[in-house]
Amino acid sequence: MLNSNSINIGSGMAYPAGALSNFHPYKFTFRNVPCNSMEGLLNSLKCEDPLRQAELCKLTGIKAKREGQRYNKAWKSCQTLWWNGDPYPRKSPEYQILLDDIFDSLATNEKFCAALLDTGDAMLCHSMGSRRETDTILTENEFCNRLERIRARLVTLEMHRDVKELLKDRPKKFS
Repeated sequence: MLNSNSINIGSGMAYPAGALSNFHPYKFTFRNVPCNSMEGLLNSLKCEDPLRQAELCKLTGIKAKREGQRYNKAWKSCQTLWWNGDPYPRKSPEYQILLDDIFDSLATNEKFCAALLDTGDAMLCHSMGSRRETDTILTENEFCNRLERIRARLVTLEMHRDVKELLKDRPKKFS
């Protein structure tokens, strides 16, 4: 639900909301596979063939979405997604771990992290995202909760760096 302290993530939105869209081009590596966007990587999960997955990971934006749509009927009929030849049932804990790993890989991109930190403490939403696991490879909650988890981790790291910076010039009392 949107409120005055919400940011609705979407590709057509102003910064930082648009920069957090899966369509946004961010280079990162997931399990030794170069990726050019989250959209490409997520849509690659619909395809069982690892070589085709690697090709899909290089795509961005609407092109990645459209290429991935070719596999919608197949994955939805069996409710199974794939990575590197391994099946992941959509509603399994293993799939959730895979999504965690994917988002952690995206968080290695500094520009993505900067955009995420620029959301401050706003609640993150994705109003055009589906809420039904059987219809989508990433629900609104799965998406936004992972972004908020990463943001909290980044804020903690920043606070830790700030404290270390403050303490580095402080005289040692006990030597």
